Amino acid sequence: MSLAGKTLFITGASRGIGLAIALRAARDGANIAIIAKTTDPNPKLPGTIHSAAAEIEATGGQALPIAGDIRDEASVLAAVAQTVERFGGIDILVNNASAISLTPTHATPMKRFDLMFGVNVRGTYLCTQACLPHLIAAAQKGRNPHVLNMSPPLSMKPHWFKNHVAYTMAKYGMSECTLGHAAEFKAYGIGVNSLWPRTAIATAALQMIPGVDIAKCRKPEILSDAAWLVLTSDAKAVTGNFFIDDTLLAQHGVTDFEKYSVTPGTTDFVPDFFVD
Repeated sequence: MSLAGKTLFITGASRGIGLAIALRAARDGANIAIIAKTTDPNPKLPGTIHSAAAEIEATGGQALPIAGDIRDEASVLAAVAQTVERFGGIDILVNNASAISLTPTHATPMKRFDLMFGVNVRGTYLCTQACLPHLIAAAQKGRNPHVLNMSPPLSMKPHWFKNHVAYTMAKYGMSECTLGHAAEFKAYGIGVNSLWPRTAIATAALQMIPGVDIAKCRKPEILSDAAWLVLTSDAKAVTGNFFIDDTLLAQHGVTDFEKYSVTPGTTDFVPDFFVD
């Protein structure tokens, strides 16, 4: 069970959860292409594709930082081509990039609506489509290819919609990609799964949302450790799942979650959305 020598294409990996997943893979000696928009430092939102690449290489992986917009087809196709040229193929796609606006209908401008659907739904679909030929090639070579979407379990309960219809639809759009692509790609031997946290995760982006108590969150590493379990599993057998981070870890024998707490001893965590 290792990602050594595997090539990962991770969207939104300049910081936060995407970077944590990249660093966990880097510990195994993986090759990681980072596609994100941030190239220049931002005092409010630390992390760029270049700082992420430096961390990945310091951890033991090979990094390819790519500035790109996953909403743009030409940008994604160019990023995929660069990755294949550098590393010889793509074994794993992690659709991590996401846009959020926890706003009701009257307070959601169409520009923000389009951003969420462009990044979450179109971006996930586009990256999956662009990587597909290389994932099929990886399957034919026995390289255990996976697609992992950072999106929640699907639910038709109105309370997950009523306060932020646009955001919920956009995140569920990613999960619908999991549902459909898992069935569509099963014949190729490509695993397609979703992963979602039970609690809020302490990231720089989360700190920009008013009212969230970071002290009652978990660290991104709980998701990166859970993602590693998915990405090292048998792609032919493990597909079409909507995993919750701590449940998956517990199924693999992890019983002590204390190291993932921002504040040691916390039992009253901020719950994430979409987990019943």
